Amino acid sequence: MAAAHSLLHLAAPKPPAPASTHPPLGAALLGLLPARRPHRLVASCSSAHPDLAAFPNPNGLLVAEPADSISAEVATETELRENGPRSTRRTKLVCTVGPATCGPAELEALAVGGMNVARLNMCHGDREWHQKVIDAVRRLNEEKGHAIAVMMDTEGSEIHMGDLGGAPAAKAEDGEIWTFSVRSFEAPLPELTVHVNYEGFAEDVRVGDDLLVDGGMARFEVVEKLGPDVKCRCTDPGLLLPRANLTFWRDGSVVREKNAMLPTITSKDWLDIDFGIAEGVDFIAVSFVKSAEVINHLKSYIAARSRGSDIAVIAKIESIDSLTNLEEIIRASDGAMVARGDLGAQIPLEQVPSIQQKIVKLCRQLNKPVIVASQLLESMIEYPIPTRAEVADVSEAVHQRADALMLSGESAMGRYPDKALSVLSSVSLRIERWWREEKHHEALELEDVSSSFSGKISEEICISAAKMANKLEVDAVFVYTKGGHMASLLSRCRPDCPIFAFTNSTSVRRRLNLQWGLIPFRLTFSDDMESNLNRTFSLLKARGMIKSGDLVIALSDMLQSIQVMNVP
Repeated sequence: MAAAHSLLHLAAPKPPAPASTHPPLGAALLGLLPARRPHRLVASCSSAHPDLAAFPNPNGLLVAEPADSISAEVATETELRENGPRSTRRTKLVCTVGPATCGPAELEALAVGGMNVARLNMCHGDREWHQKVIDAVRRLNEEKGHAIAVMMDTEGSEIHMGDLGGAPAAKAEDGEIWTFSVRSFEAPLPELTVHVNYEGFAEDVRVGDDLLVDGGMARFEVVEKLGPDVKCRCTDPGLLLPRANLTFWRDGSVVREKNAMLPTITSKDWLDIDFGIAEGVDFIAVSFVKSAEVINHLKSYIAARSRGSDIAVIAKIESIDSLTNLEEIIRASDGAMVARGDLGAQIPLEQVPSIQQKIVKLCRQLNKPVIVASQLLESMIEYPIPTRAEVADVSEAVHQRADALMLSGESAMGRYPDKALSVLSSVSLRIERWWREEKHHEALELEDVSSSFSGKISEEICISAAKMANKLEVDAVFVYTKGGHMASLLSRCRPDCPIFAFTNSTSVRRRLNLQWGLIPFRLTFSDDMESNLNRTFSLLKARGMIKSGDLVIALSDMLQSIQVMNVP
């Protein structure tokens, strides 16, 4: 372990690289190097993870790919070639696919516009429809070089409305009397009638209760109970959407006793999860998570049903129960989603911003990707431009350094899905650039997330690499990673420059596409860093994604090393 106590040492000097526009690597900065001489710094540890070896083929032999074999997204490659590494967007974008965007042309438009993850909401559509969308996304990846991940979002067991008899939406006007019933109806539904999925609904509500639809998009007051029917007067008019969530309030507080007794994962959800496993989705988002036990149970189930599967489980934080057990839920999960719509229906609205910030910070501390979701650009479902308040909301999420932003109805059923995605992208780019221009390097203390000594070394190497990247103003950090862990640790540090994550796994590449600042490439490589770097430089330069003189820092989770160099 002696090498662990001296992680940084000089390798033999290399001939000077072509002149760079970057500041020289001065002695005052590194304390080791003479000015204006690009040297290579090497940090190493002999105690690397034993399972992080070179990648064999099924016969146990290292695979050599053709010299031109590297997978990169077309849109990213174009951006790198035209504007350089520092121009790339760091915040990732998740788009919910629905009737407005399920066609091949529409999906490709989202991909070209910057979609990193395609979300499937299992509240809507049947499995045949979802399978077609998954197939279309996979074809896009194979034919166009994208690395779009697929996220399946479970319906959950919370109380919600039915399908509105096949209608796409219904408008509730002020003063109208609507019937919320647990009875099953054949389409078309009686006028001003809504089916409720929870059989105990009529018994549990009381006259005088407030009923909120979809987090408050419409509000009703319970005025009468007639057997299985509950008569409600509309007090806040709004649009009712199929399978919208329902919450009811009494004396200023949400009534949650029955919700707390409902299972987090229903029988339908388990069938959907089986479907997702069979289709090889990249993420499964679990709705209305109440405890870490649910996450652990689902992970065990996935492992048993699909040996070797690396499906990640995302916990949706959208209820009071989720907040009560927040840290244990996030620790157990592979990431979290701040589902602000449903969350805002269960807590006072003025608490949502501070809760969002708390969740984003905690996820980063624990090295879990976090998605900010719900109503980011809600007005763009109907209008071609967002409100200025929505732009400010998006800006705040980017400023908080969330990994990803998510479109829901805006992309699933909105009139302007491409424009909504463009707004997310352009606002993210502007706020990120402002952050870098103002040199807002956070003093956030990142707690240890590894239990092993070797894992702690990896964390320290990534923290050091991020600090060096900011001080040296490097163009990119390269990381060679088998399972994505070291790339994730680097992402947590939020360096100024983008992170080029090289992996030989297509599934790991897709999964990394959710995390802040990572540009995932598929590339077969060995444990010979010199060979890996030379080959990578050659491939990226040939396609115009980097140029001679660019300054990079290179890391590897196989050898636990840091190297600083100019591209030859």
